[in-house]
Amino acid sequence: MHAAELPAHVLRLSVAPMMDWTDTHCRAFHRVLAPQALLYTEMLHANAVVHGDRPRLLGFDASEHPVALQLGGSDPALLAAASRIGADWGYDEINLNVGCPSDRVQAGRFGACLMREPALVADCIAAMRAAVRVPVTVKCRLGVDEQEDYGVFLAFIDTVAAAGCTRFIVHARKAWLQGLSPKENREIPPLRPEWVQRLKRERPELTVLINGGLRELDEVQAQLAHVDGVMVGRAAYHEPYRLHAMAVALQGAALRPRQALLRAYFPYVAAQRARGVALKHISRHLLGLFHGQPGGRAFRQVLGEGAAKPGAGLEVLERALALTGGRELAA
Repeated sequence: MHAAELPAHVLRLSVAPMMDWTDTHCRAFHRVLAPQALLYTEMLHANAVVHGDRPRLLGFDASEHPVALQLGGSDPALLAAASRIGADWGYDEINLNVGCPSDRVQAGRFGACLMREPALVADCIAAMRAAVRVPVTVKCRLGVDEQEDYGVFLAFIDTVAAAGCTRFIVHARKAWLQGLSPKENREIPPLRPEWVQRLKRERPELTVLINGGLRELDEVQAQLAHVDGVMVGRAAYHEPYRLHAMAVALQGAALRPRQALLRAYFPYVAAQRARGVALKHISRHLLGLFHGQPGGRAFRQVLGEGAAKPGAGLEVLERALALTGGRELAA
């Protein structure tokens, strides 16, 4: 018997798993900005979870809930073991990456190249679901390389859904496995949100979330008229206040000033510093908070330079905040 799906209001907005970015410090900050959003870890290979340093890889702060663990891999037994470990660590969801197009990922036979192997993905999902009581989900693309047929994409979804997956986060682009870098794969293949919307119309029993190219609140709201949720990525990371604006609009709450949001993060920073975590590992996620605001450049400079110094703490954040002067422009 599997646990119930996460509440619908949680699924309306989520923050994408992003390598080297969405670590525990980033997620704790995003939780301040978006109290109800679903947050994701960076992708972790199942082998690392099973055999690696679990406290370093899997540790997270209680404030991050609801938080999902994203796994990479293609071995059903290994993914099942990693899923069980993740659930035991307290993650609210286990997600399988079927979208990353990097060469390293392809060499390991996981990520986007698995779009060509729907039966294997289904086997992985079945094994993962049998191992845990939390939701098991898939993040995928529209296809890879020469795949240009909606019917091929739908067949992939149907095959994996038959194994029990009921929630799909779809990056609304295909991926080119050769010739494009991961960055180019986020920009060059055209966005086709209509495929994701069509999937939701034709498979209404599935929970369908859309990812890819979403930067503005009106874009998010437009997609939510057609699908169950949106996942935002780089726009939320580079300009964190965008995430806050989206979150409060969907929640029906009021915007909070950037200074107040950062001060709400201070207790977390202080607790991490007390544990010996260097400020630079935390503050790198804050650099874009005052993007486009008076003092924004000085804020970034003080954080970038000050946080790197041994023993740096909250006084650096205070000094950076003082340069913004509380003169915030409209969101």
